[in-house]
Amino acid sequence: MADSHHHMLLISFASAPAARPAYEEAVGLPGLQQAAVLERSPEGLLDVPESHVAGAGVTTAGAGLAGGLLGLLGGPIGVFIGAAAGVALGNAAEEGWAQEGGAGMIMLSSRVEDGAALLIVDLRESDPQPADDLARRHGGTLQRLTAKEFATQVRAAERAAG
Repeated sequence: MADSHHHMLLISFASAPAARPAYEEAVGLPGLQQAAVLERSPEGLLDVPESHVAGAGVTTAGAGLAGGLLGLLGGPIGVFIGAAAGVALGNAAEEGWAQEGGAGMIMLSSRVEDGAALLIVDLRESDPQPADDLARRHGGTLQRLTAKEFATQVRAAERAAG
């Protein structure tokens, strides 16, 4: 198997409607972890009309199941309490990841001009060609950052804002 690289793809579109078909196709890219569309109306209002997280809810459900299984030692009440605690911990983990993603979206919002859109794709890719082809087919301008570079930019923006 080829080496995979964790990248953040930022695909800019001059018009907001052009990003939607590209998003639909991006959700099927191999190695996709997350995808979202940021649109800015001609009046300057920002919207996130589309977003997808691969495996969303898996951590919460898995932690609930594990807690329930551990709770078997305490009987029926133990199962209930263990499952509830597991779900709470799993949900807290997913919420933390969502907050990190939100900070990235806030940072990227400044790149979206009025009437335009930005497709953000977080993926592990072993071959850049599928994403390159997607951007070309839909008339987008692609910028590829390593996940590490992107995280550094987000942290710098958070420090500047704080």
